[in-house]
Amino acid sequence: MMGTYQIALVAQTMNKPVYVAAESYKFARLYPLDQKDLEPALRPVDFGVPVPPKVEVERSARDYTPPQYLTMLFTDLGVLTPSVVSDELIQLYL
Repeated sequence: MMGTYQIALVAQTMNKPVYVAAESYKFARLYPLDQKDLEPALRPVDFGVPVPPKVEVERSARDYTPPQYLTMLFTDLGVLTPSVVSDELIQLYL
């Protein structure tokens, strides 16, 4: 995870809204249930930090935040609620 999910969890705990700015091309053409459902990026960033041999590194340059933690998404398609994003995906890809 890269941080958006953690911020959304803290915001929910503090009863604060979470607004996201994203272009529609970033919408996945699938319905992921968690981070593991997303394909890893082709070239994840390597920060050059030495990793001990027994440490398993998850290399994902994508971050999944469950929709129940998001309030609104500001996109090139307009301002959307998380539930409307699936409708937009259907219109974009069908």
